[in-house]
Amino acid sequence: MPAAALKPKPLPTQSTAQRPVLLDLPYAPLEKRPLPPGRPREWYVTHNRRLKAMRLAIALLDSGVYVPDQARNETIRSTAETIGVHPPSDTTCHMVRAFMRYSR
Repeated sequence: MPAAALKPKPLPTQSTAQRPVLLDLPYAPLEKRPLPPGRPREWYVTHNRRLKAMRLAIALLDSGVYVPDQARNETIRSTAETIGVHPPSDTTCHMVRAFMRYSR
């Protein structure tokens, strides 16, 4: 029997499914660790903004938004509401699109 016949069929993706694939929410949050002390306040603000933008970019990719042009501010904010994150600022929305653009 050929080896290809023994492989299980892959699960459908957003593009091949007959109906849209629902967003798979995280099951348990990761354990938070304290941030390193002694940095300027701006470093902490930027760090947390990057983490939030990365979470939103991953959620958008999981929901089928693959191109930064599709990720308008309204789309990003509705995704934030879906995953339970505070609505992002315009700067964070811009950072989400940048993450999506440079991830290739």
